[in-house]
Amino acid sequence: MNGERDLVLHKPTVVPEMPAALSNLHNRLRSGICASARHGELRIMVFPTYVDTHGRPRIKKSLTTVDLANAVGLHHLRELTARESVRLEAAFDPPDLPPVDLDNPQHEKRLQHALFFPAADQETPVVAFVRFRIVPVLRHVGWLSPGDD
Repeated sequence: MNGERDLVLHKPTVVPEMPAALSNLHNRLRSGICASARHGELRIMVFPTYVDTHGRPRIKKSLTTVDLANAVGLHHLRELTARESVRLEAAFDPPDLPPVDLDNPQHEKRLQHALFFPAADQETPVVAFVRFRIVPVLRHVGWLSPGDD
């Protein structure tokens, strides 16, 4: 009703034994999708997950573009932005923010990144959600190695 959609990881009624960081994903990694300033375009915030000292998944909201590339993988960001009409930019437009350039990622200023994509694109937000929210936890619990794609 308000123009927003959500991607939410749902927990089945019966869950096999699994690491706490993974079972704690349920409803913790909600990711909103909302309209951008451009007509026919949506955005999903790029908040990568990390696991805190108590085994709880958390998100990091403000990162330099270098830190974001290190957290998610530069090749994964390039793979997402290679899709038709998909781009990675600063989520907000204050005048003093550096440009988001994956060929020359900046390491001077932290900002909130967003992935912009066409409203008809149903695949990009799901791939982004998995890359930014699920995969870091799977790597943390050892279910994916750093080189797994």
